[in-house]
Amino acid sequence: MVNEATVAEPGVLEQRAWKAAATVTDPEIPVLTIEDLGVLRDIRVDEASGAVTADITPTYTGCPAMNMIAVAVDVALRNAGFTDVKINTVLSPAWTTDWLTTEGRAKLKEYGIAPPSGQTGRHALFGQDEVDCPHCGSADTERLAEFGSTACKALWRCRSCGEPFDYFKCH
Repeated sequence: MVNEATVAEPGVLEQRAWKAAATVTDPEIPVLTIEDLGVLRDIRVDEASGAVTADITPTYTGCPAMNMIAVAVDVALRNAGFTDVKINTVLSPAWTTDWLTTEGRAKLKEYGIAPPSGQTGRHALFGQDEVDCPHCGSADTERLAEFGSTACKALWRCRSCGEPFDYFKCH
């Protein structure tokens, strides 16, 4: 039970819970919050009891970071004063890079990871033809490997500046 379970304005507890959960960062890409990624899908609070339920969606089925994310969301909500916490992993609809926020895309680029280009669609099944280098901005790049430091990224290299970089794959 949260101390202010009898708040006069509906939605205040949801806002507080969302704000707390949204601070959780991705353990594989620590510059991104789960809100930036679109992994945090929903927060519901029972206004009478203060029980909170958070829905999270993995970037891909089997993502090893999801257990850590679920624990971190639970801790963040408990630190915000919620004691009755439930975390749901929701697989449908499947996560898509379209759910990345504009801020998240900018953070990826600043961190040296090329954000996904465009929106998902059939082209995502066959790879991205052109990826701009997050270091120098050149489009003269090449894919070195379909998988980079994690399964959701591919390894690329810039022919202009010579730097290797991860590309956050569209899906």
